[in-house]
Amino acid sequence: MLPEIVLWSLAIAACASAYRRSPAALAGGGRRTLEFARALSLRLPLAILAASFLSQILPRAVVGAAIGPESGALGVLAASLAGSIMPGGPFIAFPLAVSFYDAGAGLPQIVALITSWSVLGFVRIVSYEWPMLGPRFVALRIASAITLPPLAGAIAAGILWMAGR
Repeated sequence: MLPEIVLWSLAIAACASAYRRSPAALAGGGRRTLEFARALSLRLPLAILAASFLSQILPRAVVGAAIGPESGALGVLAASLAGSIMPGGPFIAFPLAVSFYDAGAGLPQIVALITSWSVLGFVRIVSYEWPMLGPRFVALRIASAITLPPLAGAIAAGILWMAGR
């Protein structure tokens, strides 16, 4: 409920600000909203459908052994690797993460998976970063960010441990 309240508040504030700037800005924002809604209306239900079925067919024993709560640091590293090669945008990554969680993945491992997907996405690096920013930048960024997914997973494990979970 709180995320919806925050999002609605931000949307209303943005609409009011656009209208104050000019009615044309509000109309342009409305057109862009419809474009996003059209794209989402096709992608999101398919991603949710695929993730729902995937969560039912993923073997819990395999997921649990690889990235389950008891897999520890090796599970966090495995999830970090998996996240770095996971393709697609948020419409694929987040439903996949939910599927892994439903199939027995641990929370620290899911934190590492999503963090890795967001900072080390191989497909994004090859498709966008390397051609646009060059190999030197890519090497520097990867070298500076490669420890973030396992670190995020370890911090999540520590928080859960302190919370007694």
